[in-house]
Amino acid sequence: MKIAKQYKVREMAGEHIIVMPGRYGADMTRVVALNATSLYLWEELVGREFTTDEVVALLTDRYEIDSETARRDAEKWIEQLSACGILEQ
Repeated sequence: MKIAKQYKVREMAGEHIIVMPGRYGADMTRVVALNATSLYLWEELVGREFTTDEVVALLTDRYEIDSETARRDAEKWIEQLSACGILEQ
């Protein structure tokens, strides 16, 4: 899977958000806020193909969590981005 090229992270009022492209630029009615962990994953993975296992490895390398917790979190992160149409399969 891969993060679709048209999605960009922007900082707005101290928040990091993914701006959905609209017909005439950014559609500010459709934004996704990123917490620190989501932003970390985005920055590590944007522009390349990745697997769930790679997301798990990033989480276990950076945070003090077991691989089972990391897998649940990785799957949830992927599921949420997929539901918003941000990931290409």
